[in-house]
Parts: sequence; C-alpha cells; structure tokens
Amino acid sequence: MFDSLDRVTSKGKLGRREFIAAAASAALGYTYWSLRHPKLVAALASQPADKSGQVKIVQFSDDGKRLQTATIARVVKTEEEWRKQLTPGAFEITRHADTEIAYTGKYWNLHEKGLFRCICCDNALFSSETKFDSGTGWPSFWQPIAAENVRTSRDVSFGMIRDAVACTLCDAHLGHVFDDGPRPTGLRYCMNSASLRFVRRA
Repeated sequence: MFDSLDRVTSKGKLGRREFIAAAASAALGYTYWSLRHPKLVAALASQPADKSGQVKIVQFSDDGKRLQTATIARVVKTEEEWRKQLTPGAFEITRHADTEIAYTGKYWNLHEKGLFRCICCDNALFSSETKFDSGTGWPSFWQPIAAENVRTSRDVSFGMIRDAVACTLCDAHLGHVFDDGPRPTGLRYCMNSASLRFVRRA
C-alpha cells in the first residue's frame, strides 16, 4: 500500500486507478454527508431574521386564542445545548432534518382537541382544528396556526424535490408540505411527531 503511494508521490500525479478510487470515495462521502445534513437546514429562508436576529411570529395561548403579533429574538443554541434539551430522536429530527418512521410517532393518530407547539422553543405551530387523517402515518394539517410561525425551503435530499417546513422562531425542522391535502387549502403539512408538543385543550 505504502509502496504504491510512494510511486504516486514520486511521479507527482495520480494514476488512472488512484484517481477513479479517490473520486468515487469523494462522491460517496459527499452523498453520505448531504443525506445526513440536507441543504434545507442551511437554507431556511422564506422568512429570514432581520439583521438584528429578530423574527415575527404570532403568539397564542394554550387554548388556541390568538394573542398578538410580536417581533422577538430568534432562539439560537449550540448543538450541545440542543442535545441536552431534546431526546436523541427529537434532536436528530429537529436539528439535523431526520424523519421518524411512519406510524411510530405519538401524534399521527391523535384525535383530541388542542394546540401543537414546537418541541424546541414552544412556538405555536398547528391547531387540532386543521388536523386530518392523511393515511400516511404522520400527523398532517391543512394549514399552520399562523403563516408567520412556520417557514418553508426547497429540499432536494434523497433525489426528490420537496418543500421542507421549519419553525420560524428556532429553525427546527418539522416536516414537509405537499399539495395533495384537503380543502380549503389543498395542502398537507406532513409533520414529525417528535418535532411537536401537544397541549390538550382544557
């Protein structure tokens, strides 16, 4: 092995086999990295923070009452801080854009009335009033509780083109939105249960 490396070094250039092997290794490495860290995590920009790091959201009480529109500081934490706060599954889903297996999340078949908040920052995201049975195994909604509270970005991971959905306040990855939902919006916000915290209506 080292003899062949010495020959390559002494020639000052890579042989054809070495070049092909290096290129294949680089391609496989990039593919693995892009699958584990989709571009969507770095491209959440449909409603970017202003230069001061502020974002606009609509605040809601736990019973779903709209309170006020507020401009507040985006929630920013280190990877280590997120790891301490979240379960391993919630961390991988919200911070690294992983996806839970269908029919395994705790909210896909939930039919109680209430509010769904972000597991990372408590931002109000969805109401049970817009939840529907999509038959996909993930909790699905035909619209967010307020357009300001979520943002979308193009996700091209896994060889597909999709629109990823994230929390405006903390950039947590929530899931994806598709155009095959019911009326009145025709949208299906297909969310990961691990990204959400359900607050039952009293």
